[in-house]
Amino acid sequence: MNVIDKIEREQMKDEVPEFSQGDTVNVHSRVVEGGKERIQIFKGIVLGRRGSGLNEAFTVRKISNGEGVERVFQVHSPKLAKIEVVKQGKVRRAKLNYLRDRVGKAATNVKEKAKAQS
Repeated sequence: MNVIDKIEREQMKDEVPEFSQGDTVNVHSRVVEGGKERIQIFKGIVLGRRGSGLNEAFTVRKISNGEGVERVFQVHSPKLAKIEVVKQGKVRRAKLNYLRDRVGKAATNVKEKAKAQS
């Protein structure tokens, strides 16, 4: 076993939820202000994922005051408290860069994945 692989495996998080492009997520990130630490929630649509293993990252986009805001988060970062999947989207692309050109509700509208009938 490679030493680097062993160290990376120790630092990876166990409970990462299943999410993909087009999903709306709440990302709870830890923010340190002065000596205090608080949780800040960033809610938006996942534009894409990249990397693998410890280097895996994903981009989340939201519309704030009419302006598009994007943030890139590391999946296994200690700065992330948790990731919540609000709703799952159905898309046909690996990267949703076309959402950057859209304005208003069209920028946040992605088809919802059909729920399984039981």
